[in-house]
Amino acid sequence: MKKTILLPLFFLTGVIFAQNLEGAWKMTHQNGKAMVDTEYIKIYQDGYFSFGAKETATNKFVSAGGGQYRLKDNLYQEMLDFYTLEPELVGQKTDFSLDMVDEKMVISTEMEGKALVEIWEKVNDSKDDLTNNWVITGRKRDNEISRSTPGARRTIKILSGGRFQWVAFNSETKEFMGTGGGTYTAENGTYTEKIEFFSRDDSRVGATLEFKYEVIDGEWHHSGLSSTGNPIFEIWSSYSKAYIPIK
Repeated sequence: MKKTILLPLFFLTGVIFAQNLEGAWKMTHQNGKAMVDTEYIKIYQDGYFSFGAKETATNKFVSAGGGQYRLKDNLYQEMLDFYTLEPELVGQKTDFSLDMVDEKMVISTEMEGKALVEIWEKVNDSKDDLTNNWVITGRKRDNEISRSTPGARRTIKILSGGRFQWVAFNSETKEFMGTGGGTYTAENGTYTEKIEFFSRDDSRVGATLEFKYEVIDGEWHHSGLSSTGNPIFEIWSSYSKAYIPIK
């Protein structure tokens, strides 16, 4: 599979559309062919994006990528913080173009002398208590909370449009540690997620996990049992406030 199939590309036609970018998107066509064998879901929130891909028949993890994006004068620019297929692209800034047709993003460019056209369809743009781009800043062990400041090595969790994706990576060394994602709900203090892809264990796809949550002073307090059955208590902070950029 070529790298150009997997890179997300966007050209924004105005500020209004830029605001509508937040939420979850699914790639439906690539170079005129329907995306049947592989599912790509991409989430945008708070100036950040992430995507995950899996084989539809087997749930086998395919790839993931993400990072910051910017919009200016109908130009979309992204800088990858992580990319599983070609880590050497991490840290590079790239410009792309996109048009809107029937409320779908029609993406077109030329890379390595070949034309690329992708169509993305928004699947959900709902918001709730936890809609945000988060980064983990605290954990409780033995009734004591330890805090950390996220830098090059960090774990993020982006939630928007009823979809979530967590990713652990080091943007300085370009190392990728793992990712997982799927659908979620956050209601009345209960956070429930259904796993739809998981880079570490495909057999976990389809599992449903339930946690308790509170938002205290803008931080997400998250507790329950992990996918391996171990008790967890985590504190997640808004990425835009807690992350310290690499200089």
